Amino acid sequence: MIGDQDRRSRATPYRDLPEVGDPRAYGERRSGLRRFLGGSPMAVFVKLLFLSVLVGAAMAMLGLTPGQLFWRLYDTGRAMIELGLDTFHDFGRWILAGAIVVVPLWLITRFLAMGK
Repeated sequence: MIGDQDRRSRATPYRDLPEVGDPRAYGERRSGLRRFLGGSPMAVFVKLLFLSVLVGAAMAMLGLTPGQLFWRLYDTGRAMIELGLDTFHDFGRWILAGAIVVVPLWLITRFLAMGK
């Protein structure tokens, strides 16, 4: 195939233009604050305000307050930790009980293997 007829090698006139939504299309650079927030500060503020009103209304309908929500999460986390620690306590007992049998048998087999 001749290089001039290869469609992939041709430069398109629109290749270097920014895409829609790209800040370069409007001649502005994205600041660090805009990158962090994911948009303009005012737009993010309005979105957060709207979501806060929706969540607050839902919590009020359910009869939840932020304090109750915090303490419920705290109690749930504490119960999970206690459950996990009880499990590790039992697991530790199993390890010790097994080690009392396994380690001496392993030592005996190693000593017997040295004699060969």
